[in-house]
Amino acid sequence: MIVRIMGEGQVTLAESRLAELNELDEELLAEMENGDGPGFRATLQALLTRVRDLGEPFPDDSLEPSDLILPSPGATLEEVQNLLQENGLIPEAP
Repeated sequence: MIVRIMGEGQVTLAESRLAELNELDEELLAEMENGDGPGFRATLQALLTRVRDLGEPFPDDSLEPSDLILPSPGATLEEVQNLLQENGLIPEAP
């Protein structure tokens, strides 16, 4: 699957990694619901770092349709809420 981190670029990520990312996604949702700004910021950074670590970067001059779009590292709570799908930022693992 192709994942875009807004403002950074794209990576290829195996769908088998979605379950691992869902744990961080659920934590992020809980922090958003509880208004935990510092927790939200830390978990967003952890989620994006994990995607970068698990993914293979696309060349900078390549642009493919993204299967998943994640917010930039500096995204606000409101910006992230606008990107949420039914189950959060990360789809449920197959």
